[in-house]
Amino acid sequence: MDLLRHLRYFRAVAEEGHFGRAAERLRIAQPSLSQRIRRLERELGVRLFDRGSQGTALTPAGRLVLTEADQVLAAADRLTAAVARIGSGAAGTLRAAVPPHLGPAAVAALITGYRARSPGGELELRELTTTAQARELAAGTLDAGVVRHPCPAPGLAFGPVLHQPLGALLAAADPLALATADGGRLTAADLSGRALVLTPRADDPALHDEVLTACARHGCTPAAVHEAPGGDFTRALVLSGAAGERGGAPGAVALLPRTAPGPGTVWRPLAGDPIGWRTSAAWPADGHNPAVARFAEAAREAMRDHAGMRPARAAAVHPRPASEFPL
Repeated sequence: MDLLRHLRYFRAVAEEGHFGRAAERLRIAQPSLSQRIRRLERELGVRLFDRGSQGTALTPAGRLVLTEADQVLAAADRLTAAVARIGSGAAGTLRAAVPPHLGPAAVAALITGYRARSPGGELELRELTTTAQARELAAGTLDAGVVRHPCPAPGLAFGPVLHQPLGALLAAADPLALATADGGRLTAADLSGRALVLTPRADDPALHDEVLTACARHGCTPAAVHEAPGGDFTRALVLSGAAGERGGAPGAVALLPRTAPGPGTVWRPLAGDPIGWRTSAAWPADGHNPAVARFAEAAREAMRDHAGMRPARAAAVHPRPASEFPL
């Protein structure tokens, strides 16, 4: 028996006090309505109505059932509405991640933008490398993410790819920083012969290699490559000159997006934006979660407006085959 439907029919009869009027209100035949009420009475084991020539009156058991029915039907309506909000992406919890160095302004704008699009939803956001995100997206422990390309995972769908130019983080006393004291641009070749500080290759090998390839293509041959997972350690390597102090070689330089440089360091852009990260939202290709679309839209807007990202060149939009970068 469809209990909720039978309870709705029962309530209509109780409110109308007449089977004929209730049947008209429910747009069903009166005999069908009478049969449904009798079936409900059999299921509950009580008589719900006293039927007479003057109409229909609730029995004491019927009055009790009506009170409980109102609560049951109200709860069912709330449940239906909540499920509809989850299905539309307006409620529920979305598990998502962003990569390191996305920038506090962009992350804050992403969270705010998602909340504005899903006022009843929760965003469970973590910071994970692209490789870690790819694993979790495949395992189903992550619903969506912001990844950098090349992204080493099959079975993912991607939003529009945005290009984020990298610049040089230098010690404030570095000759290159002093030569561009007015905020002028360096060239990639200006960094040749220095130790480069990059994100660890183990975190995102494809991205690490792509940056080094771009450096070589634009005339930058590093004396050494140092890896730093976080901002404080990156600045420490730049300030110490990394290995550059030995033999009087030039100091170290970190390749990062535009950032607040911190004490003792400065950030300089590169002319022509020759080196950069390609970034987009990502999610399982076989997923159909409307909340993911809201997250992807909020991420694209946050990266565009708060991380200085712009659409990637057409030739660079499509990531390399994931099979080239096995997990």
